[in-house]
Amino acid sequence: MAVSGGRDSVALLHCTVLAASVLGIDVIALHVHHGLQREADAWAGLVEQICLRWSARFTVQRLAGKPARGESVEAWARRGRYLALAAMARAARTDIVMLAHHRRDQAETFILQALRGAGPAGLSSMPRQALRDGIVWGRPWLDVSSASIDAYVRRHRLRFVEDPSNADVRFARSRLRSQLMPRLCKAFPDAEAMLAAAAARSAEAQSLLAEVAYADLGAISDGPSLRLMSWRALSEARRSNALRAWLRERLGRGASQSLIERLMLELPGTGPAQWPCEGATLRRYRGRLQVVAAPVAHDQRGALKSSPVGQGGVALAVLRDAQWRARSGGERFQRAPGTPPRSLKKQFQAAGVPAWQRDAPLLFSADGRLLFVPGLGIDARALAAPGEAQCVLAWVQLA
Repeated sequence: MAVSGGRDSVALLHCTVLAASVLGIDVIALHVHHGLQREADAWAGLVEQICLRWSARFTVQRLAGKPARGESVEAWARRGRYLALAAMARAARTDIVMLAHHRRDQAETFILQALRGAGPAGLSSMPRQALRDGIVWGRPWLDVSSASIDAYVRRHRLRFVEDPSNADVRFARSRLRSQLMPRLCKAFPDAEAMLAAAAARSAEAQSLLAEVAYADLGAISDGPSLRLMSWRALSEARRSNALRAWLRERLGRGASQSLIERLMLELPGTGPAQWPCEGATLRRYRGRLQVVAAPVAHDQRGALKSSPVGQGGVALAVLRDAQWRARSGGERFQRAPGTPPRSLKKQFQAAGVPAWQRDAPLLFSADGRLLFVPGLGIDARALAAPGEAQCVLAWVQLA
């Protein structure tokens, strides 16, 4: 279990050791040394002493590095803490980690999420149990009040540390805990319990939304693509819900509210389009939406590869003085012998080449004849005569 050395985690460790001793189960205290406080070494030492006295195993891991410029210390510490706990749990060959979050923590999380404008997923706050990367994260005290933990600590005379950052009003949770929660609970004695209950109701609502999204995505998805005509047939609320679920599935994380709002407005349009999305690109083409993992470059860089052939290629003599040119407009391309030359735009559309893949340069002969177009191939008018030394051309996109 995770043990910081604070009141809640020490109390849960004590309670767990007592219960585990009856069942013959080993308890391992996982301590994360954040390196942010001068007292951090002493806290690790105290937890180790407690574990020796209570016959619990002890392991510690110190976080490396520090928050990046402009990064929240809270977010950096939380992310690093969970990564360290997971690493220690795997090293100890345990697949369950208990956390000492309690009812007031849940109430505070609900308020913080509401102040951020969160929907049901955020307002669900902390789950009682969650499976991530093969590890079960459990919060057995999520229904236990802060007052009950105080009473337990006094009864067993437990030693614990006080983290000064808990009173640092620079942090949102600290401001909430020290300035708002005492007044709120004084004015509304049941506030802690009612806010935690609201989080539970939000979790139920989120579960229902996930079920609806799963059913809708089964009907409107086509492999990795989202069929936009089917998506538009849903009600507005279900469109938004399905879009959130689809993006989470494809991106591996939740999408921002601003992106959802923009897509709800712009996706019903027609024609090719794309939207940047934190290291990925969303593309609409021919009635489908897809996610491309890497951002799209403004230029289409690539390499031309050639292979000798007996027919269907360009004469080597013509290629010797060929040159690349950017599109200038008005170019016409013949896809096959006997077919009429058509504008590049129409040929790209007929071949299903999306707009963002049409910016590569074109290959011309020395006398100005179009020879090759990336995405379309060799212009039929440039094909070599039978018996001529020739080669076939292919365009390979570079990353």
